[in-house]
Amino acid sequence: MSDIETVKQQVLPTALPAATPPAEDGHAQRLPRDRYLNRELSWLDFNTRVLALAEDASLPLLERAKFLAIFASNLDEFYMVRVAGLKRRAETGLSVRSADGRSPTEQLELIAARAQEIADRHARVFLDSVLPALTAEGIAVIVWSDLDNDERQRLSGYFQDQVFPVLTPLAVDPAHPFPYISGLSLNLAVTVRDASTGGEHFARVKVPDNVDRFVRVRRTDSGSPVAAFLPMEELIAAHLDLLFPGMKVVEHHSFRITRNADFEVDEDRDEDLLQALERELARRRFGSPVRLEVSDDMTEHMLDLLLRELEVDPGDVIQVPGLLDLSCLWQVYGVDRPNLKDAPYVPATPPAFGERETPRNVFQALREGDVLVHHPYDSFSTSVQRFIEQAAADPQVLAIKQTLYRTSGDSPIVNALIDAAEAGKQVVALVEIKARFDEQANIKWARALEQAGVHVVYGLIGLKTHCKTCLVVRREGSTIRRYCHIGTGNYNPKTARLYEDVGLLTAAPEIGADLTDLFNSLTGYSRKANYRNLLVAPQGVRAGIIERIQREIELARQGVPARIRIKANAIVDEQVIDALYRASQAGIPVQIVVRGICGLRPGVEGMSENIEVRSILGRFLEHSRILHFQAQDQYWIGSADMMHRNLDRRVEVMAQVKDPKLCEQLGSVFDSALYPTTRCWVLQADGSWHASPDGADSNGVEVRDHQQFMMRVRRPDQP
Repeated sequence: MSDIETVKQQVLPTALPAATPPAEDGHAQRLPRDRYLNRELSWLDFNTRVLALAEDASLPLLERAKFLAIFASNLDEFYMVRVAGLKRRAETGLSVRSADGRSPTEQLELIAARAQEIADRHARVFLDSVLPALTAEGIAVIVWSDLDNDERQRLSGYFQDQVFPVLTPLAVDPAHPFPYISGLSLNLAVTVRDASTGGEHFARVKVPDNVDRFVRVRRTDSGSPVAAFLPMEELIAAHLDLLFPGMKVVEHHSFRITRNADFEVDEDRDEDLLQALERELARRRFGSPVRLEVSDDMTEHMLDLLLRELEVDPGDVIQVPGLLDLSCLWQVYGVDRPNLKDAPYVPATPPAFGERETPRNVFQALREGDVLVHHPYDSFSTSVQRFIEQAAADPQVLAIKQTLYRTSGDSPIVNALIDAAEAGKQVVALVEIKARFDEQANIKWARALEQAGVHVVYGLIGLKTHCKTCLVVRREGSTIRRYCHIGTGNYNPKTARLYEDVGLLTAAPEIGADLTDLFNSLTGYSRKANYRNLLVAPQGVRAGIIERIQREIELARQGVPARIRIKANAIVDEQVIDALYRASQAGIPVQIVVRGICGLRPGVEGMSENIEVRSILGRFLEHSRILHFQAQDQYWIGSADMMHRNLDRRVEVMAQVKDPKLCEQLGSVFDSALYPTTRCWVLQADGSWHASPDGADSNGVEVRDHQQFMMRVRRPDQP
């Protein structure tokens, strides 16, 4: 029995949701004004679902610590980009309201209240649940007072040798202005008293960000080694007397500032995009403050001083119990305790490409038929990476053209492109150097590729190139054949082990012709807008999706069984949402699996009672974008989410998967994700998310974990 048949037998519901009779055109109800949910609050709900994973005591302990770290990093980026954008609008007086009708100021007030609430919850999960459990397992996060005399003496020596020389205490007085505090840096705010005059002074000490946040302390407990971690700020605070000799330390507290990290490059004015971007990256650390995190024991006097000197609004203060910036828990996660982590999963090699030890020629396999890869269940290294590496080494390959949005620091993909160029092949790499927070790495790769003779381009003015495409041109006898990869995820072998994505590998001539036209648009002056088998943003993706939703409605009215299924990271585009509302009004079941933001309001009578929205989070980051239009028998995959930035300001590609076996494979992903007892969160009409199945519903019912199930199906030989 095939993997797909196994999935269908085990997860396919016995019956689809019943469809109400389709409405005629003139009978569709008007859509109400309050039909959209707020995207910023929806994002905070998403991060709260991440936090719920950290609260889940059934997960391995270090995985819970990992989710605490992910929550913290997510919230940092949210403030640096989304809150920064709202503040800029509010400060400049722009009256642009959100889709749900709120002004920037109103949204900022709601965000401030919600962020403080979940920050408290985040800290309490660590302090009250995860930290005690770690301690019980011999992994301790300690404070200075927990150390015995020998440990203190040893760490004092380490401080004086390794830490003290790099610290720079900065005083604040008439001769020393308040120092600049860089974004995301951890700092100690210190008050010292002059022993001779009795005067009190403020000073700032920056915790070095080029060393590990935690200092490992060698300890044993009843003869067993204990992994003990002392926060660097604790070590510094214990030795403040060495930084301020002759002064008495009155108080000290931790604080952290988050700054606006969003910026724009004037591509019309700047002749060299690389140099312009490097200038803007240098300015990023000087962005205006958007959040101030302080320890919850900070005195009112100290907080007032920081607010005044940093020019932070009191509404932007987050008070945190315990440690600031729990993204440092990634260091704790690195402890070698496999019993406290998810069991390792070794991805499978797609059967078409042979075994890992005895690989087949990729080009021969693709001549026999298309291949769909599903990461991380399918190996990236033995499929997509092998495709590019074989192309680089194959003397019959004439050219390789590829888009690179994000890749890894030691990228085998980039190395393969360099090898291909050095072997005399025509190699074109479109490196998106504006990929947020990966700009510096992409600039480095762009220069390395250029030095190797690769033709490097930076995309189209005013647009980010977000599509995931690769085109290989190969001479085969007297003909030229094109081989293609179109995916939903980046060409990054590291994230391919963590991100759930799908990709199509094909030798279909029509796809090859479309990708040839696309790369001509990206590298030259072609302005092609219509493609044979692809939907390409910014012109074609939104229009193509809405056109297919409308076609599904028309077919439903003709009596053809209809259903729309969508899997995406975010759904906030109003035009797409309204089209889905119209499908619901026409009686078509609409089933959506969305990882993050959702602006659609399901379950509203007369508007969206036929729409179900659920969210799945887990060991892997659900990242694939898949569309299914049942009446049209069409499956589409691609790089685009249903967001304005993807549909209007990025180059995105959606490709139709036509092979029936591959369509079954995509269908099995939906079948498992939408199975009635799959563990998920379900979006309610009021915008709240409810865990499902809940405790009552799951009594006596087998609750499925979608990702674990997919792992078992793909690799039944693994536990």
